[in-house]
Amino acid sequence: MIVSAKTQMLFWGFASALIIAFIWLFKAVLTPFVLGIVIAYLLNPLVKRFSTKGIKRTTATVIILALFFLALTLIVALVAPIVARESADLIDKMPDYLEKLFVYIQPYTTWFQERFGDGYIEDAKTFLKENVSKILGVSGSVAGKLAAGGQAVIGIATTLVLTPLVAFYMMREWPSITDWVEDLIPRHNEKTVQGLIHQIDGKLSGFIRGQITVAFLLGLIYAIALSIAGLNYGFLIGIAAGVLSIIPMVGSVIGLVVSVAVAWFQAGEINYVLIIAAIFFIGQIIEGNVLSPKLLGDSVGLHPLWILFALMAGGSAFGILGMLIAVPIAAVVGVLGGFAISEYKKSAIYQKRTASKKTSQKTYNKKSKKAVEK
Repeated sequence: MIVSAKTQMLFWGFASALIIAFIWLFKAVLTPFVLGIVIAYLLNPLVKRFSTKGIKRTTATVIILALFFLALTLIVALVAPIVARESADLIDKMPDYLEKLFVYIQPYTTWFQERFGDGYIEDAKTFLKENVSKILGVSGSVAGKLAAGGQAVIGIATTLVLTPLVAFYMMREWPSITDWVEDLIPRHNEKTVQGLIHQIDGKLSGFIRGQITVAFLLGLIYAIALSIAGLNYGFLIGIAAGVLSIIPMVGSVIGLVVSVAVAWFQAGEINYVLIIAAIFFIGQIIEGNVLSPKLLGDSVGLHPLWILFALMAGGSAFGILGMLIAVPIAAVVGVLGGFAISEYKKSAIYQKRTASKKTSQKTYNKKSKKAVEK
């Protein structure tokens, strides 16, 4: 029995609508489940490797999951105090940095004064100096208020408890789950759907297992190097640059700009600025020649702009949950978009257009040939 393209589009459209509706209805409770699935997907290759060596899958799951959360706890315990201290110090000293900035740009403010009046610059300086600390501190204030609320505490505790539990069951039952999903694939499209799933898995593997590891190592390199160089807030800037490096090049560019600005205000010497800039250039060399080839290999990743758009759109629609599912959805849309374009080029719409172009070209060539003969 041949299923029409219209029927297939209706079926998959209805299935997609159901998934979106499910996420929308239960977005308040889905975060620990999504986190658990991401962790399971990240660690499943290790469990599979252990299982092939004669270790029971349940035992391998417990060992790998325990080591993962132990390492994560140690990293947070080491990094969080330094980041919190430098963040608080940056908020306190931001008015001083703004004062230095205004002193630096003072010779260039004549144009603004002529057009907006002498008091415009002073008003702007006063406003920024009085409000920048409040603006930078608003996230900490909000976080503190949320943490003080009973509902927020319950939500955090639930996430901390459920995430490892979900990850454990997903890792242990991964083969059964994948077999169950494959059994649901329509038989007449089995090979096509399996091929698309394989492409999606390739993109996600390259990003989640590769790019996140690259970003983590880059953040560590930048944080340590900037701290050794004596840059104020170097550890904070390095960690932030590493986190933003999940989107290729974005973290390094932002980290470079911020670090150079801080270095200039801190020392006022071009040599020191060049040293700080060199750290990021060396980091990019290490990433391009060592980290990415080793960790990403030849995997076809996702375009940085597409990732950035997906993260922003997901965060706008569903908050933290949306940002967690943004990359998988971006991978799915990217693969399906490529597949749709491929099918379009095979369709009669595209082929007829191509054929008509070829016919027109042949007709033109014949007329040209006759004109030459005459």
